[in-house]
Amino acid sequence: MHILCLPVLAAAHRLLNWAVSIQSGGNRVSQKNLFLFKPLAFRTQVLLLVGTLVVATLLVQGAYLNHRQGQIITEQMGLRAMMVAQTVALMPELIQAFDTPDPARVIQPLAEQVRIATGARYVVVGNQEGIRYAHPLPERLGLPMVGGDNERALLGGEAYFSQAEGSLGEAIRGKAPVVNAQGEIIGLVSVGFMLEKVDVDIDNYLALSWGLIGLMLLLGLCGAWWLAHHFKKVILGLEPHEIARLVMEKDAILHSIHEGIVAVNQEGHITLLNQAARRLLDLPDESSTLGRPVQELVPNSKMREVLSSGERQFNQEMWIGEHPVVVNRVPIVHEGKIEGAVATFRSRQEILELSLALKTVNKDMDALRVQAHEFSNKLYTISGLLQLNKPQQALSLIRQETDREQARLATVLEHIADPLVGGILLGKMAYAEQKGVRLELVEDSALHTRLSGRGQDVLISVLGNLLNNAVDAALQGGQHQSRIRLFFTDLGEQLLFEVEDNGPGVDPALMAHIFQDGFSTKPGRHRGIGLALVRQLCLENGGDISLEDGDLGGACFIVTLAKTRMALNEDKAP
Repeated sequence: MHILCLPVLAAAHRLLNWAVSIQSGGNRVSQKNLFLFKPLAFRTQVLLLVGTLVVATLLVQGAYLNHRQGQIITEQMGLRAMMVAQTVALMPELIQAFDTPDPARVIQPLAEQVRIATGARYVVVGNQEGIRYAHPLPERLGLPMVGGDNERALLGGEAYFSQAEGSLGEAIRGKAPVVNAQGEIIGLVSVGFMLEKVDVDIDNYLALSWGLIGLMLLLGLCGAWWLAHHFKKVILGLEPHEIARLVMEKDAILHSIHEGIVAVNQEGHITLLNQAARRLLDLPDESSTLGRPVQELVPNSKMREVLSSGERQFNQEMWIGEHPVVVNRVPIVHEGKIEGAVATFRSRQEILELSLALKTVNKDMDALRVQAHEFSNKLYTISGLLQLNKPQQALSLIRQETDREQARLATVLEHIADPLVGGILLGKMAYAEQKGVRLELVEDSALHTRLSGRGQDVLISVLGNLLNNAVDAALQGGQHQSRIRLFFTDLGEQLLFEVEDNGPGVDPALMAHIFQDGFSTKPGRHRGIGLALVRQLCLENGGDISLEDGDLGGACFIVTLAKTRMALNEDKAP
């Protein structure tokens, strides 16, 4: 039966492949023949495939089972005929009649009684030579039996059934030998059921079977339609090529965004994570993490809480290893049921750096506005002197401003070799001057180490934060002259920076909290970022930051950085 189904399955598979190839390769079909090869919808493909398999399977199985049932009915009719023949052959009256002068007179009535009682078409009894002693038609008594299949009973003494054409037509016939008391074969009995009647009986039996098969075909086609409709609903009405495109787009988007993304199923097992998440979690590849519980990779994850409560969590702070991150967690809900959850996270340091950079830009903009205002005043003064025909005084004012800027530039160039660090220091000098704060460089300060790109970024961030805080502190000191003193050196294995001001200093009670993220002595929002970031940068680059009482009466911040992490690798230098 299964062998008969294989060609049908192969044909159905070829049909589906043809439909998919038409759908996916439709753009290769010429416009002239496009109407001949319209893409098949996914619902139609499923309906065709499942419907074809159901119809073919039921038809093949039905044909085989009905054919087998017909064989069984035929065989049962033959066994029935053989058993009737054996019963008649064992009748004592019939055996004794063979010894009488006219056996037909006794045997014919007996045979007719059995024929009528069993519903057989005929019961024929013959002697050893095949001469009839009983027949449904009396006029054929004494004539030889026809069919040519009596040898097995007369010669071998075997009881059997066969299909052959006799004097009344084609029939299923049971044969049995007649044996006397001495064990000798003295004749045979032939009982026949006409094949036409057998076929009618078979048709009556098979009519119900084919009716049930037709009902199953109808149910199978309805099931195929429902299955196609259900599949279409499950995949949100999309076609296979649309699903493939969406999957590729999703992968491209997930692996291109900067935020880490982790998705879990109902059991809390990881089903998806992008490259940013693998990089932040320090994972080798995606295959080794999919299917694992999220608690194994992120022990302090709160994804279980989201799965159980269904509540969204936004802007939650947590640590992943040694990295502070900001996390958003949302459940995946389908038809009111939580199917999983998704967490997105980004390094908090990047957010702090971005916030600090934005704050620095705003301060630089204010400083530029002040500089533009001051220079416009000086330009107006020079213009007025020229209008008053006082060129010497105008030149003297220009030389005064030039000498001051040149002196400041020469001081920076003398002490600092790196141009970017020198640039940030010049900018902070101008900023402090505009605020009315005097920024002094200690005479023996020196920074001759060639810095790497990473080292330049770290120093710009560290010096920018510390000098900004020192300017604010110096202005709060209430001194006649607000001052900041900066010392730096690269002697030894570390870079050392000291930033000192004459402000009010730091309350000893707050010393333990001054470097904590979010803590600040200044009022307002978005404070407490600079010193926490400076400390983190110092720790990441083999150094530290400390706070002491300064000689000027205010705070003195001391920063150390490992020279090996800050300096430019000479082998890679251009």
